[in-house]
Amino acid sequence: MSSDITRGARARARTEITAAIKDEARRQLAADGAAKLSLRAVARALGMVSSALYRYFPSRDDLLTALIIDAYDSLGEAAESADAALAGAPPARRWSAVCEAVRRWALAHPHEYALIYGSPVPGYSAPQTTVPPAARVGLLFLRIVGDAHRAGELSAPELPPVLRPEAERMAADLAPELPPETVSALVAAWAQLFGLVSFELFGQFNRVVEEREEFFRHAVARLADGVGLPRG
Repeated sequence: MSSDITRGARARARTEITAAIKDEARRQLAADGAAKLSLRAVARALGMVSSALYRYFPSRDDLLTALIIDAYDSLGEAAESADAALAGAPPARRWSAVCEAVRRWALAHPHEYALIYGSPVPGYSAPQTTVPPAARVGLLFLRIVGDAHRAGELSAPELPPVLRPEAERMAADLAPELPPETVSALVAAWAQLFGLVSFELFGQFNRVVEEREEFFRHAVARLADGVGLPRG
């Protein structure tokens, strides 16, 4: 019994220290950017010796990976919660709700958004473990569009003949049950969504777009049109 209690206490302590390390790393991201993240600086801020911190994160890249996975998961959870709140609603409404959740999350977590959708961190190469969390929003869009397709509500977007081989390849890789035209349009809409969010977050809309929330809503509704979703 005592050994179980000891193991439980150690596990809780490790969880708490891991959380403290990541919180301090996020603070440093906000202050200095990902390129300047340093394990030694994190350890110093927490009053730890560097060798102790390395038991939790063997390298800067391991810590960056943990922060990236957390950011993608947090964004994915926000998007999925927005969709779940509209269960049974028309696909276009679900689409817009997910897009707006992505924007809200980005505005509330600008430094974490910049970590996953901003400039690449010099010297860092993201491992495969980041791929499933990164795919959560895209897979949610595929689910929404797939629901419309199964209900017979999806219109096929136009596709230039020159793009058909590429669209068929993407469909085979991402969603074989969907028409290639739809998958091609969906990939473009996915990229445009994050372009809209990034332009707002990183200042490209300054002195250009003033009514940003309404502008965003209109833009993502047009993206829904572009992938063939019926207006809800």
